[in-house]
Amino acid sequence: MATSEKAEKAPAPRRAKKTVEAVQRLRIKVRAYEHKVLDASVRQIMETALRYDAKIAGPIPLPTEIKKYTVNRSTFVYKDAREQFEMRIHKRVIDIVDPSAKIIEALTNLSLPSGVTIDVKMM
Repeated sequence: MATSEKAEKAPAPRRAKKTVEAVQRLRIKVRAYEHKVLDASVRQIMETALRYDAKIAGPIPLPTEIKKYTVNRSTFVYKDAREQFEMRIHKRVIDIVDPSAKIIEALTNLSLPSGVTIDVKMM
């Protein structure tokens, strides 16, 4: 074409933005050295949450954290003789979707065995 004409484009129709409602979740991380004690406490947490008709995602097993320690058997002469020890920390995650006040109160009153660590976070 001899003349350069720019084709005018019609502006794109504006789309309504989707409103994303923030869904509250209660993320519970449970850790213990013994997996049997950990599974028993996770089962107790899940039974408590299900008693109040909560939506649960989990328990999701996380990778086991292994801490290894190497120690000399002897103090002075036999330096090449060593012992190796390890500690295994087993972890699980449970998500409770839209927790009510009754669920949170029931979970705080829960008595779990010693050696089980719990981290509760609102997301």
